[in-house]
Amino acid sequence: MVYTMLVPHLQFDINKRVDSLKKKEFLDKVETIFSQIMQTGNEHIAISFRELDQYSLQLGRSKNSDYICLINLDIRKGRSQSQKRKLVRSYMNLVTEYFDVETTNQYVTLTDHNGEDFNLYEKSLMDWKKNDKPIDN
Repeated sequence: MVYTMLVPHLQFDINKRVDSLKKKEFLDKVETIFSQIMQTGNEHIAISFRELDQYSLQLGRSKNSDYICLINLDIRKGRSQSQKRKLVRSYMNLVTEYFDVETTNQYVTLTDHNGEDFNLYEKSLMDWKKNDKPIDN
């Protein structure tokens, strides 16, 4: 099966190098957390994890020598504010647990998109609904 774009797109930028096994475990947890909180399947979840040099990221409240993680979450419309906040806090805690980046040195941008903004090779996705399996619909 060929995909042109998978969604949602969950992006993590961190200014440190991390162990490959730890990164793989982290990505698996990111996928599981999203699927559970957002009540959707996981076949369409895309995750980017970029390791950057220490001084490649800046967050106003951080010191120059701090590790920073910037997180961008592109999701389909329809999720509640409670789901979004739970997702944000879960990911920030996960980043702290796996990579020792303090929650005060993390910043999350969450963007809602109409379902038709997300496209698989086969089709555009519809807006989210509870227990959604977008590839099967």
